[in-house]
Amino acid sequence: MGNNRRRGKRINDDDRPGSWVAYGKLLKFFRTKAGLTQEELAERMGYSQDHCASVEQGRRPAKGEFTERAEEVTGAGGVLEELQEEVDRAQLPAFFRDFATLEADAVSRLSYDPMLVPGLLQTEEYARALISVNCPPLADETMDQHVTARLARQALLTRQKPPVAFIFIVEEATLHRKVGGREVMLRQLRKLIERAKLRNVEIQVMPTAAAAHCGLDGHMVLLEGADRKQIVCLESQGRVIATSSGDAVSDYRHRYGSLLTKALDTERSVRLIEQVAREL
Repeated sequence: MGNNRRRGKRINDDDRPGSWVAYGKLLKFFRTKAGLTQEELAERMGYSQDHCASVEQGRRPAKGEFTERAEEVTGAGGVLEELQEEVDRAQLPAFFRDFATLEADAVSRLSYDPMLVPGLLQTEEYARALISVNCPPLADETMDQHVTARLARQALLTRQKPPVAFIFIVEEATLHRKVGGREVMLRQLRKLIERAKLRNVEIQVMPTAAAAHCGLDGHMVLLEGADRKQIVCLESQGRVIATSSGDAVSDYRHRYGSLLTKALDTERSVRLIEQVAREL
């Protein structure tokens, strides 16, 4: 059953992302082709007519569950599912969308996170706790969209065509920061342990005992595409800077290599995460 409760104001016509508008037009096309009114579509899908109308008008993003039901009811033949990734990406903050596009095209992703659990490894509760303290505050509906989009990005972890190789280096202090409270953090630590079991995922903890190192200047992500093009992305305070400059890529790869030599390997990292979880 869909969530029929409206929270906050729906997006204005002038601000509608193109992917939402395109999805809505296709939904209307397949609904009409199936001989259904909006009311009939809503009834068969288990959503309110207002919800379906908002999606058709490009004012509200379709979530994965909505798309699955729409495909079943209208016989869209996978067309709506093809658009879902773009619909999800448009829910990200504007400053982050270009990075998410680059990330989606990557075959390897190496990152260092000094303060927080990386978004690709976050639980929904942890993500919501972080997004809820945005300054200035976000409307409930916008916050929901950002959480949904962040979780949707996590499909990269299990993508098979092509698979993506991941290395996440996180500071030990990240494990002790009780984002969302004790129970939320405990579930987050357990998720890290589970994700570390994936064959294409390495999680390495930078121990506080390592003292000063070259990563302390801030967060970094190194991406490599299927064409072997390499990109460095730096994020801070709602801004992302990306560069493919050969000198910059070389410099940051050297920095990342240095970090790898100081971080605990995956096996010892998982043991540390388990220890922190027991002591939480």
